[in-house]
This record gives sequence, C-alpha cells and structure tokens, in this order.
Amino acid sequence: MATPLTLLLLASFLMAFLPCQCVTAEHSEQAESGRVYIAFLGERKHDDPELVRKSHHDMLTSLLGSKEKALKSIIYSYKHGFSGFAATLTESQAKQLSGFPGVISVKPNQKRQLQTTRSWDFLGLPYDHPEQGTLLQKANYGENVIIGVVDTGLWPESRSFRDEGFGPIPSRWKGKCQTGQQFNKNHCNKKLIGVRWYSRGVDKDALQGEYLSARDLNGHGTHTSSTAAGVLVPNVSFNGIAAGAARGGAPRARLAMYKVCWGVGGACFDAPILKAIDDAIHDGVDVLSLSLGSFVNEQMGTLFAVSKGMTIVYAAGNDGPAPQTVSASVPWIISVAASTLDRSFPTVLNFDNNLKLVSQGLFYDNKKSSSKPIVAGGRCDQEALKNVDVTGKIVLCFSPGEVTSILPRADFGIAMSTAVAAGAGGVIYVEYPIDLLYGVTDICNGIPCVFVDIEAGLKIFDIPANSTVKVSLTRTVEGDEVWAPVVAAFSSRGPSHAFPSVIKPDVAAPGSNILAAKRDSYAFDSGTSMACPHISGIAALLKAAHPDWSPAAIKSAIVTTAMTTDRHGQPIFANGVPRKVADPFDYGGGVVDPNRAVDPGLVYDVQQKDYLKFFNCTLAPNRECDVLTAPLYYLNVPSIAIPDLRTTQNVWRTVFNVGNVDATYKAIVKPPSGIKMVVEPSVLVFDAKKKINSFKVTFIATRKVQGLYTFGSLTWVDGKGHSVRIPIAVRTVIYDNYSDAS
Repeated sequence: MATPLTLLLLASFLMAFLPCQCVTAEHSEQAESGRVYIAFLGERKHDDPELVRKSHHDMLTSLLGSKEKALKSIIYSYKHGFSGFAATLTESQAKQLSGFPGVISVKPNQKRQLQTTRSWDFLGLPYDHPEQGTLLQKANYGENVIIGVVDTGLWPESRSFRDEGFGPIPSRWKGKCQTGQQFNKNHCNKKLIGVRWYSRGVDKDALQGEYLSARDLNGHGTHTSSTAAGVLVPNVSFNGIAAGAARGGAPRARLAMYKVCWGVGGACFDAPILKAIDDAIHDGVDVLSLSLGSFVNEQMGTLFAVSKGMTIVYAAGNDGPAPQTVSASVPWIISVAASTLDRSFPTVLNFDNNLKLVSQGLFYDNKKSSSKPIVAGGRCDQEALKNVDVTGKIVLCFSPGEVTSILPRADFGIAMSTAVAAGAGGVIYVEYPIDLLYGVTDICNGIPCVFVDIEAGLKIFDIPANSTVKVSLTRTVEGDEVWAPVVAAFSSRGPSHAFPSVIKPDVAAPGSNILAAKRDSYAFDSGTSMACPHISGIAALLKAAHPDWSPAAIKSAIVTTAMTTDRHGQPIFANGVPRKVADPFDYGGGVVDPNRAVDPGLVYDVQQKDYLKFFNCTLAPNRECDVLTAPLYYLNVPSIAIPDLRTTQNVWRTVFNVGNVDATYKAIVKPPSGIKMVVEPSVLVFDAKKKINSFKVTFIATRKVQGLYTFGSLTWVDGKGHSVRIPIAVRTVIYDNYSDAS
C-alpha cells in the first residue's frame, strides 16, 4: 500500500507533465492509433528492479489482454528511484489504466526544447595558478566526482574528453557505455565513463538523419559537457577570436552522458528524460546537469534523485526579459540564470563619410573585409527585401522589437538568413541589447554580420544613399574594459508563476557567448543552457571539497555567497528594455562566486520532511495546509518570498554552522521598500555544542496598498570574512487573486 509520502511525491511528480505550451498532436484519430503515455505507480514495492519491471509488464498485460501486446506497448520501465513506466496506448486505454489500483496518474508524453576560454578565469578559478584556498585547489579539480549531463549526446573524439592522467573509474559507478551508430565501447574512457541514449518515445521526425547512439549531431550536449567537466585544452579559439585554453569547471570530474534530445532542433521528450533521471540514480551520478530550460516549472520527479544525494541543476530558460518566464521552479533544484562575462568582441565599422562606430560581432575573414555599399533592408524579411537589391552589399536590418520588453530572439536569425540567401555581403542588425552573438557564425559563414544598438542604427540609417562601409576584423577585449557581469537579456525572469513563495532563478552564471567544444572544434553558444553547466561544475567542486554536504547545503552555499556587485563595487545590472539594476527575479542570490561558496560559514539545509510539508500545502491532490504551520514561507531555502503580505507575516529559518566552530553572527537587514523587518534573535552564537540556530523574521507592511514586488536582503556576518546573504522579495496586497507580477 502506498505511503502518504509516496502519494504526495508521485502526485507532485505527475504534475511536471501537465500540458504545456508545446505543440503536440491531439486529434482523436491519432490518439486512438496510439501515443506515448507515462504512468506513475508510487514507491517501488520491490528492491529488485527486475521485479519492479515485471510488475509493470503484468499491469500492461492485464490492460491489453496478452503478454505480447504488453511487451510491444512498453517503452521504458522506471525501476530504480521510483516505480512507473512509459507505454504506447490509445486514449481510452490510458483512461482505463488510470483507474487501476496503485496507479497515481497517467499523462501523455510531452515535448521540450533545449534551452569556455574565459568564463572560469572570470569567476576566479584559473587553472594554471590556483591560489591556496580557492575552490579549485580545495576540490582537487573535482577529482572523481561524477557529473551526469542530460542533453543531445556528445562528440567523444573531442579533446575536451581525453583521459590522460586519470586513475581507475570509481568503483561506485554502476553505469554502462551503451554502443550504437558510430559509437563503440572504446569511445568511453576514464574521463567519459558512461553513456546512455534513449530513442524510444521520441517523434520519428526528430530521429531523421540522427546517430542512433550517444554521438552528438546537434552539438549542444558536447558544448555543455565540456563546459561542466572538460579537461584543459590549450590554444583554443574560434578562427583566432577569443584565443586561450578551454576547460570545464571540474576538469578532474568523471563524465556520463544521457542522450535524450534529438535532431538539429534538439527535441526532448518527457519519457526519455524520466528514464535518464532514473538511470542516473542507479548509476551513481553526483551532479545531474539538465540544460532543458523550457516548460519544466513543476519537475517534481527530480526530488527522487535529490533525496538520494544528487544535486540537480537546470537552466532557467531563455524567455527573458519578460517577468514570470522562469522555468524549473521547484525548490529542491538549482535554477540558473545567464550573465555576461568580461569579454567582448568589438568590430569597427568605418563609413565613407568618416563616421566610425563600434559594433559587436564575430568577423574573422580578412578576404571579405573590403568596403561595400550599404543598403537599408527594413526588417529584412522576404517581404521587406523583395524589391531591394542586396547583392554584395551590407544590409541594415532593424529588429521589429527594439522598443519592446520582449526581445526578438528568433528575428535576427531570420533576418540574417534571408539577407544572406538573397546574396548580401554582410548584415548590420539593430537591436538592444547586443549581448547575443551565437547564431551569427552558422548563418553568416565568414561574411561580416554584426550587431549595433538602436542609437547607432539610427545614425547609420541617416547616412546618404550609395554610401559604403568597411567592417574591420573582430578583436577580443577582456578585463576591466568590459562592463561585467550583467544579467543577459534573454535570461528568463521571476517570479515563478507555479511557486511564487520561492524565489527563482536561484543564481546566475556566465551564459553569453561561451566558447566550448563542438564536434572536434570549438564554437560559441549562448543561453541559460550554457550557464547551467557552469553551476554544475561548481556543484561538483563543492561536492569534492565537502563530500558530506547535502544537495540543499550545496545550493545554499552557492546562493548565499553570490555577487550582487561587480569588481568595482557597483551594482550588477540586468539587460532589457530598459537596462536596470538587477533584482532577485533576475539572478536570485546574485552571480556565482565559487571561491566564497567553498567556505560559506552557514548553510540553510532542508530535510525531506520539510519538502513533504511543502507538497502537502501546495501540490497534493487533496491539499492540507494548516495556517499555523504553513510551509509556503517556512521551507528552509536560502531566500524569502512573500507574494501576498497584508499586514504582518512571521517567517522562520534555521542555519547550520559549517565554518569556524566558535562563531558569532550578527544580522544586517535591508528591508524591501514599504516593509519593516525585524529579526529575532539578531545575534547567533555557535560553539562545539551548538551548531544549529533558528531565527524569526517578522515582515510588517507599512503601507496598505495593492503593491508591486519590492526587494531586500538579510545577511549574517561574523566579522571574520563570512557574509551569508539571502534575497528577499515581498509584495503587499489588499485583494485576493491580484495578478500583477511586475
């Protein structure tokens, strides 16, 4: 009989697969011809995974009438961390199965989308000269921690996955090297210790032209894997741009790939993702990195992995800067926003009227650097260019969304592709901001394609007809000349519409114009998909330095030590329209600071029973929420969010001392505007006997208004270098169901 914990966890688990904004076929004739459904059955009733699998077959046999039909129907059996299966069923069969004893729910398979040479130095983790006491040195470069990556596969011949100098594979590793097309057992080694691939439950269109193996057609998985755990590779660049040594955050960590995303477009489906998580639990993965940022707001199934000590890291999504776009918002995972780093790619434009402007680009072909006529192309779609002769000319293209808060992420690609296909000799694309360059290299193939902001674009537009422009080769600029970090415009923003009482994203990391492995070379890419493996690599280093830390402790250390100011002490900004000072809905606790995270002083840990209370109040089918013990605000996460403060609200938190045995911490309070904050006690004392302290924070609305979110922080300082800061977001309300999320 299922326990209350089972029912709550699995009911929550199934909510991850409520219909999302994905395109799926739902015509009745298609449903009756069969589609993939996912059934959740609760905790395993047998310790033996094969007995769990047999119980799934028996249930399907009872449903379908024969063992043969059951074997033909089943796609995946989830048997390691939980009990469930994916099977091809008609709609009526799925409804019938949902009524079987022990079945928590049956939901259709859904589709999701995927969401360096400098970044690790920028974060204070140089490879060749690690200072004594840095995270990289304390963690011995992530020695023997196992990072699992759920993605598009990888290119095993990449220099980033060599195993020179690695010792034997850790005996706790229980995974395998699954062979397939152009991937044999020799492609695994002591660095890349295992691969699995999952093609069942994937649309046939996504498999066209694919490698039926863990080999990476798309390139996304190779890029993210090398960012998290790639070994040191010297003399890397993109056609001479951004030259340096490439490596991952935890270069001595072991790597396992779980290929669940397929095709050039990177289509990912629920059933394979769940199977990958289940297998990662079995295999012994320490940190699981999922750069799958879209529509994973309620991914409850990851709790099974977290409860077994696995740290789960997700991309926050690429739908910013609009509010309430963050995905992966459950409280036990780390949701990662994207920031820039201190590197830019200035590309000078010299016009024949002596106007000189600096754009951003990735132009490297000196043979194509001659002066060319410039012509206005409007939006540069087919309609705009049908009467414009662009052959051999530099085309000025305006983003249709340059004055809106929703950035035209796809429009620049369409505009550039259309112009290049029409014979253009280059493109100047006008948008704001200009921190997204990754699509240029694939589209423009060596011809000059650059970005300018709206002010520069209007100056170019006013240049007389028949003028010419020469695009200089791109330079690489690093260091203090570059304003960084800044939260990237595309990075998804909070608050979470699913859990407004949990601040998301949790933290930001470099994700703009990241150079990492792609096939047998190195290429740029941008997105929270690139930020996610930065945090995965850091989590692996923290696991190596502190093997006894829980996933919640690792998350706390990352969030509470993050940067909110740049190297000059100025506030970190967030790109958008307009640019603004970043707040917790942009970057959570801030931009990650790895060397402070290794010695945070205090951590906010979370027990499984506390997650259960959270489920009970928010996610259970029959919600039970005692107002006196409601965990909406009390879950011991390293942040506080109150979306509905009317008068007064008390919130409790508990901190665990992981620093000096004898320590005294004092509270520094920065209340949100319009809010009074009182912390009791305001001083916490720790010694050999008292390693845990709890405190209460009282929030009092000083203005009775239907307000906006305002932000503050609570920081515990010991005067000896430890500063433990949590972000706070509060909105005052008068009326229920007030939907303004600004």
